[in-house]
Amino acid sequence: MTATPSDGPAPHGDPARAVETVFRAEYPRLVATLSRMTGDIGLAEELAQDALVAAVEQWPTSGIPDNRGAWLVAIGKRRAVDLFRRNQNLHRKYAAIGRDLGQEEGAVSEDFDTALDNDLGDNLLRLMFTACHPVLAVAAKVALTLRLLGGLTTDEIARAFLVPEATIAQRIVRAKKALTKAKVPFEVPHGQDFLDRLPAVLQVIYLVYNEGYSATAHDDWMRPSLCEDALRLGRTVAGLLPREAEVLGLVALMEIQSSRAEARLGPKGEPVLLLDQDRQRWDTGAIERGLDALERAETLTSTRGPYVLQAAITGCHARARAAQDTDWYRIAELYAELAGVVPSPVVELNRAVALGMAYGPNAGLELIDHLVDVPALQGYHLLPSVRGDLLFKLGRFDEARVEFERAASLTRNARERELSLERARACILT
Repeated sequence: MTATPSDGPAPHGDPARAVETVFRAEYPRLVATLSRMTGDIGLAEELAQDALVAAVEQWPTSGIPDNRGAWLVAIGKRRAVDLFRRNQNLHRKYAAIGRDLGQEEGAVSEDFDTALDNDLGDNLLRLMFTACHPVLAVAAKVALTLRLLGGLTTDEIARAFLVPEATIAQRIVRAKKALTKAKVPFEVPHGQDFLDRLPAVLQVIYLVYNEGYSATAHDDWMRPSLCEDALRLGRTVAGLLPREAEVLGLVALMEIQSSRAEARLGPKGEPVLLLDQDRQRWDTGAIERGLDALERAETLTSTRGPYVLQAAITGCHARARAAQDTDWYRIAELYAELAGVVPSPVVELNRAVALGMAYGPNAGLELIDHLVDVPALQGYHLLPSVRGDLLFKLGRFDEARVEFERAASLTRNARERELSLERARACILT
């Protein structure tokens, strides 16, 4: 995490809420550290929950410790010792952890917290690649890693995948059991195994970022902490693989999109769409970092992958000083190329937007009308939202209003719902 509560003063106010805030921020680090110690992700999650219970019970009376992450890890380790003590088959592991704990007993100190921070990147990568092990199906890899490292609920993951929540819950449970049964080592793979497992890792980072950039639920349109987590993880992987084009492409994509963060929200936290944003508020430093990563990625490959292509699309927006300067023809071409690399209804939906901007709303609507019956897009709020926008531009206001109202009924994000309803009202007033 870019900045956890361990990096600053303890939260004040309601102790229970403070515990929840601290725990959510520390959760990936806690699970990653305990997973490395125990070699069991499922057990690590149980120990993390035990640490939370201890915090809820103790912090309201004893106060929130200065080194919250270290405190939670120490409690988790003590719980692990208790478990291993009761299991003689794990005596050696108990002894090793017990010695380690003994060195730290009574000294949940600044040095201990610093040591954890120094090892955090490695532990998170171990956790990420363990969750992306070949023993798991791709969907299970992504769901498990989103849960462990992104801290997303099963409902939020389900919305990202456009599948029922029960399906995601089953994937996570089965994934942890499969890893335990296969005795998957808690380590970062090497060589070809690293490259084979990299696409799933990048997909996870991408989905975590997207959940932060456009939250599927909650009252806020963005969840910046998730964007920061994803960007940090992406930079970490890029540091390990500086000549891997797709890694650089993903980092470029996230950097450029993050540059718009402040401009995406109005004074009351309401969403501001891309073409309406004040580009003076875009973060030029993030844009420069993104365009630099994109340039490096494009020099490394002659066949662009999905992340390099998406970064190239965001780069077109970033280079336009004003909305009317956007090269929509180029963007439409890039979406067509992307559709050839990773055929997807969502990619086609975005291509329809670009076609509508480049060649007129009828061109976009023609493609949209071929997507309305696609099963994967049923219940996807952006389909009626885009269709409503194209109908509005064509002056078909009654039809547009129906689409915007449908978009509002499908989204679970309060800010996005209000935006769609506002656009529906505009159809009546026009």
